[in-house]
Amino acid sequence: MPEASGGDTRRCPFDVIDAAVAVVDPQGLIEGWSRGAEALLGYRAQDVIGQPATDLLATQGDDTASAMTQRHRVGGGWHASLAVHHRDGRRLELSAQACPLGADRRGASWLVVACDLATVQGWDREQAVLRGLFTQSPFGMAVVDPQLRFLMINPALERMDGVPARLRLGRRLRDTVPGAAGPMAEARAREVLETGEPLVTIEHVDSAVDPHRQHVRSSSSFRLQDSAGRTVGVGHAVLDVTSHHRARQRLALVNEASVLIGSTLDLDRTVEELAEVMVPPVADFVAVDLLAAVVGEQDPEPVLVEDPAELRRSAHRSIQPNLPEALAALGETVAYPEVSPQARCMATGRPVLDAVLDLSTPWLRKDPLRAAKMRELGIHSHLVVPLRARGITVGVATLMRWKNSESFDADDLLLVEELAARAAVCIDNARRFTREHRAALTLQRSLLPQDLPAHTAVEAAYRYLPADTQAGVGGDWFDVLSLSGSRVGLVVGDVVGHGMHAAATMGRLRTAVHTLADLELPPDELLSHLDDLVVRLAVEDEAADRPSTGVVGATCLYCVYDPISRSATFARAGHPPPAIAHLHKAVEFPEIPAGPPLGLGGLPFESAEVQIPDGCVLAFYTDGLITASADRDVETGLERLCFALAHPDRPLEEICDGMVRTLLPDRPHDDVAFLVARTHALHSDNFATWDLSCEPAAVGHARMITGQQLADWDLDDLAFTTELIVSELVTNAIRYASEPIRLRLIRDVHLICEVSDGSNTSPHLRRARSNDEGGRGLFLVAQFAQRWGTRYTTDGKTIWAEQLLPQSAPNPDIAESRLDVCG
Repeated sequence: MPEASGGDTRRCPFDVIDAAVAVVDPQGLIEGWSRGAEALLGYRAQDVIGQPATDLLATQGDDTASAMTQRHRVGGGWHASLAVHHRDGRRLELSAQACPLGADRRGASWLVVACDLATVQGWDREQAVLRGLFTQSPFGMAVVDPQLRFLMINPALERMDGVPARLRLGRRLRDTVPGAAGPMAEARAREVLETGEPLVTIEHVDSAVDPHRQHVRSSSSFRLQDSAGRTVGVGHAVLDVTSHHRARQRLALVNEASVLIGSTLDLDRTVEELAEVMVPPVADFVAVDLLAAVVGEQDPEPVLVEDPAELRRSAHRSIQPNLPEALAALGETVAYPEVSPQARCMATGRPVLDAVLDLSTPWLRKDPLRAAKMRELGIHSHLVVPLRARGITVGVATLMRWKNSESFDADDLLLVEELAARAAVCIDNARRFTREHRAALTLQRSLLPQDLPAHTAVEAAYRYLPADTQAGVGGDWFDVLSLSGSRVGLVVGDVVGHGMHAAATMGRLRTAVHTLADLELPPDELLSHLDDLVVRLAVEDEAADRPSTGVVGATCLYCVYDPISRSATFARAGHPPPAIAHLHKAVEFPEIPAGPPLGLGGLPFESAEVQIPDGCVLAFYTDGLITASADRDVETGLERLCFALAHPDRPLEEICDGMVRTLLPDRPHDDVAFLVARTHALHSDNFATWDLSCEPAAVGHARMITGQQLADWDLDDLAFTTELIVSELVTNAIRYASEPIRLRLIRDVHLICEVSDGSNTSPHLRRARSNDEGGRGLFLVAQFAQRWGTRYTTDGKTIWAEQLLPQSAPNPDIAESRLDVCG
């Protein structure tokens, strides 16, 4: 016996071909018995013909009626559930139908058709499902014959398309589906007919029921076959998935916005990204207005703002060109009436939705120009949402629709609020970062030299470009230092790390370099002392529990150029080597011992002396200049640097501009500082050197030759003070030092007196008591000289003193090469 869930129910269970059929005469005796009855009950025809039909029932007598449960009349017959005995004694539950046959003088005979009750119940359920699916389900359903003519259309499809079934039945698909969709639908149906494979498609259609809104439908096509396996047509099931499709679109837009909005920490760019995400997927126009305090990178008030005049247009975007400028220009203060949605939104912190915009509302009557423009465009829907971050309203976003015929609804409001919330946090982050970045940059710029001092030995130019990165400014610095003997110190350094702490550390190192340079230390010794300082700063950071500052070291290149010897002494600590641009040969990178970066501690530094021909350009730079290319390849960066330094006879500012264009992108990934200096040797007419004996008589000789040299230089006004200074310095050298003793006078911006000896001991300035016979020499030198000091050399020391030249004194001549270079 077939089970209800697994039997073949394609035909009706009461089909006489398969069911049990019996004929009962008017006396209730069986006079006909089919093979189906024999198969169902097990009795052969000869066993039951002529026997009472009630003998087959599971109950007899008065219980016969109860055995025919659920009996009811159907037309002139009846339909009942019966309990009968199988031949082997089993009890069977049957469903039976009976109808009267032609009557004679004895009465009417009955035709009884019976089948298994479970099979009938399964058939009834399947028929109920099919009827409900076709008549009551939300699926639109249709059946076409093999010639692709409509045979059946359910009410759901009628409502979905807005076309009555009577206008389609009997007509072909191509004749009832508008446009190019008709032939495509026929092609899909024919493919299903030929292959028998179901086909699922997604379609975007315009429904007659809702002509202003495009609908998305999922359509399934499948082949229909009868019980014999013959193809009778194609069935179509259609489901409107517009809401699901839009939900997926909104989810995809939110996901996209999480990537696009806040891609940088630039405030203006973040606001523009919000506008780009919303137009055109959400609105035809969007305007983002921020509080003036936010635009100015200040902290907005924690309370809600009721004055809409504080709003400034920060971004806008439209599907129609030139529309934003017609409403408000970027950067302008946007004046909204007090009753406007924007004012209400700022005052309450809640969105304002005008799904159907009324252009006669009070707030538009107070703004006739805006109302006229909105009326001209045909704006029909309006939405304003607040931009709130960390409990503070930072601005509002205004959205409008005119080309999109759908009005803003609750789902749109939820989407826009989600986008606005994400954007508001990014805007606040960008505001905070910009404020801190600007503060760090201000600190760093204040610590860098504002103007390079003028020197006859070098003319210099520089560029400093802070990095536009989330890490903040770096610790790059440079300097030009005036040293004794007309020498010049040139320095470039880079503190490891970024941010305020790196900028502060840079300032401390720059100050230390100034101090150490004033002590006249050689470049290698200066770097050793600077290394000790960086180690001490790192220890202080660790003791103060500041491991996250990121400043663990620095690099530095220090050079001392002597215009008299025309040589430069270099020392570097983990820094890129300098470049020397020659007038008549290729750019040179001299071999300078690298040395370890500052902060490692205990490792030695070495210096190297290089002869510098007149008119050459020295280039000092940080590593950000040569690693700014896309691949950050150092060799490529050095090649580009050589190209930028070609033709060093150009003005230095032009060389700097060329280095920026050639080597740097629009947004460098690291701070960049570079310094270029053109060297100028001091002409031999501007200095004189004499060797002196270690005898008291040498003092008078020194005073004499000094007076003669000053007369040659037309500096007679300085003769008395200069001879006094020379007398005291030479006397100290003869009395306290050792040979060789040398006197040198240098005429530069200052008149410089230098006395060198072979001793490493340094004199000290002290105040002599009233009864002391000596001890006043250096005191007098300090009184007459603008400044004085001691410089140690490899074979002794040099004591020097500088005096200002009289204003009437002629300017010293420089080397002829400088005149040639400058033209």
